Amino acid sequence: MKSCSLNDFMEEIKPWLDRDHIRSAEVDAEGRVILYFLDGMKNVYQVDDCNRAQVVKVLDDLRRKGIEVQG
Repeated sequence: MKSCSLNDFMEEIKPWLDRDHIRSAEVDAEGRVILYFLDGMKNVYQVDDCNRAQVVKVLDDLRRKGIEVQG
């Protein structure tokens, strides 16, 4: 798991923001963002400078880019 700010999180995932790389995304019960990649990898992020509503907004953006979002 990686702890990061919302801005750092967005910068880190920018190169993969399409359905050619990310299979799906979700927020778990603890508020961590989990990205599942097509190659079987999984990255877990604790975005620690924002609230759940802001994280949901990011996930809505992923959904608009064609990435499946759960939760």
